[in-house]
Amino acid sequence: QVQLVESGGGLVQAGGSLRLSCAASGDTFSNYVLAWFRQAPGKEREFVAGISRSGGSTYSTDSVKDRFTISRDNAKRTVYLQMSSLKPEDTAVYYCAARYGIRVVTAETYDLWGQGTQVTVSS
Repeated sequence: QVQLVESGGGLVQAGGSLRLSCAASGDTFSNYVLAWFRQAPGKEREFVAGISRSGGSTYSTDSVKDRFTISRDNAKRTVYLQMSSLKPEDTAVYYCAARYGIRVVTAETYDLWGQGTQVTVSS
């Protein structure tokens, strides 16, 4: 199985940029669909972006699709979330998740989860 560790979170001002990374260890990385979720205070965890096993297909929620980009480097066993034009509404704990299979899904039916990294966007 794959173990996931997120990094790159922090405090930024509105309009700034941040890149999150999620490093994997364990089983074959390329067998897993990867995704990013986030959970803001008082809200349910929501899907942010997902990427296919090869990296050829990506998906994102409407609120971030023009600002966030998900990518993966299978050789480095890492998935990234490049975030630009950050807004205070983006403040949340961001989690990476892995799903063994071939389909990217937006539901929380992923097999493995990281511990999360805090992203705080100030006004």
